Amino acid sequence: MSALPMEAASIADLLFRRATLVDGTGAPRRIADVAVAGGRVVAVGDLAGMRARDVIDATGRVLAPGFIDSHTHDDGYLLVHPEMEPKVSQGITTVVTGNCGISVAPLVSGDPPQPLDLMGPAELFRFAEFADWLDAMRAKPANVNVVPLLGHSTLRVKVMPDVSREANADEVAAMRVEVEKAMQAGAFGVSTGTFYPPAAAATEREIIQVCEPLRAFGGIYSTHLRDETDDIVPSIEEALRIGGALDCRIVFSHHKVAGKRNHGRSVETLAILEKASRLQPLCLDCHPYPATSTMLRLDRVRQATRTMITWSKGYPEAGGRDFQELMQTLGLDEHGLLERLKPAAAIYFIMDEADVERIASFPLTIFGSDGLPFDPRPHPRQWGTFPRILARMVRESGLMTLEQAVHKMSGLAAEQYGLTDRGLVRAGQFADLVLFDAQRVQDHATFEDPIRLSEGIHGVWVNGQRVWEDTHVIPAFPGQVLTHRPRP
Repeated sequence: MSALPMEAASIADLLFRRATLVDGTGAPRRIADVAVAGGRVVAVGDLAGMRARDVIDATGRVLAPGFIDSHTHDDGYLLVHPEMEPKVSQGITTVVTGNCGISVAPLVSGDPPQPLDLMGPAELFRFAEFADWLDAMRAKPANVNVVPLLGHSTLRVKVMPDVSREANADEVAAMRVEVEKAMQAGAFGVSTGTFYPPAAAATEREIIQVCEPLRAFGGIYSTHLRDETDDIVPSIEEALRIGGALDCRIVFSHHKVAGKRNHGRSVETLAILEKASRLQPLCLDCHPYPATSTMLRLDRVRQATRTMITWSKGYPEAGGRDFQELMQTLGLDEHGLLERLKPAAAIYFIMDEADVERIASFPLTIFGSDGLPFDPRPHPRQWGTFPRILARMVRESGLMTLEQAVHKMSGLAAEQYGLTDRGLVRAGQFADLVLFDAQRVQDHATFEDPIRLSEGIHGVWVNGQRVWEDTHVIPAFPGQVLTHRPRP
């Protein structure tokens, strides 16, 4: 049994009896009691003599660390919808924000360009300083913890009058100051998205110079690669050089090999990443779907077997309809339809299931939903990612064991982001916990009907407070804005 010192007469706040404990380390499951007090796990083992204010009979259910959603765009959603139902209903207790080079701060803009507008309404872009956004979340806590990243594209939009070129020396210096301030405020690192227009002209040299403060802070470099199709290998090599130059951990966002003629190339990319991991720290995140979602782009349309429009400001009736069908209905070619629809976003069926499974089972892969929470018809990953993994990749296909999946969702993700007191069910850890039925957990969100709750998640606790019970959210708002601990 593991335990922290407690007074003999003390009573735990919460006690789980006879849980099937999957503790986040990857170790085999075991039957155990788990006690929580003061927001932390205080004892694990046979706690027959312990008393608690709230006792939960967990017989037949799995108790695991709360899941860490390592790739989100929830920066603004946390403020508008702090109950975070799409996430806590999946067992998620911590979200990593500011991915793909886009964060809502630091930027004040009434008309943010794509893809920044995928983050939600323009009024979200009201924070001149990264620290101001962090303060707003601390003033209005959510139901989940937050691991904040700073977006490089957001910095370019803030600092540069013309983002179609490489930044000049003054602009690089201004962005580097923003990175320094954000890291001092508690950011975990910087993300880039050179795939997208605001950062497509950014060179490797610019990124290294702008992100130089990451070296001193021991921050993370997270990247949506410049290309995930034909030129994925040069794009991976560029990211590895940037991470090496900055002496920092690299997170390869939503790793995929996209486009029909690239199907199967995950064998090649994973071999490169495995070899590189022996020389520098890295990990990758992914989700369990063969489709992705982002702004409407013709290159993606041409690479996909199917494209579904999620929203369109130019032609709102397009939501939920296929791009090819709209071309025929409206009598337009690709370019004409793009002009009619934009700005718009879409879901692209662009990956191969075998690649998705191969990437998911890679030892250095963690999981992220990558959902766009303000989409009126979001990708189902926003509501179903983690239950889908437990149902399809664990229970149905046996692609990985329950212990392996939970480790990727919790302990491994916490390790990669430096969360030393989260991600495990162990005495002394914060009590971020999920209780679920391994035989019943199931996603129900689909591409046609994406806003649907999963089932089988019995309870979710964040810092010891319950935020989800069976089918409904509990607005306790115990989440914390986590801050990066600089390298010693």
